[in-house]
Amino acid sequence: MKIQSTNEEDAEQLALGALGWTLSEQARAERLLGLTGLTPDDLRSRLGEPSLLAEILRFLEAHEPDLVACADALDVKPERLVDARRRLEQ
Repeated sequence: MKIQSTNEEDAEQLALGALGWTLSEQARAERLLGLTGLTPDDLRSRLGEPSLLAEILRFLEAHEPDLVACADALDVKPERLVDARRRLEQ
């Protein structure tokens, strides 16, 4: 069971890093809010929810250049972000 917990924590940390990267550029942050229907209040109040974190990663997956750039910024392979989204959706 500990391995699963560690995997979940890793997925959450990656997603939080991806959210920080996404919000670091105003145009990208506005696109996130516009395409997902999320509001700044949603982000604040639901930050720890796996479903919200998975939504952030899904947003990045929908635009491969952002997925790759985010992965580069976080120093991980894009596949790790995709895997993190899958784990958060379980």
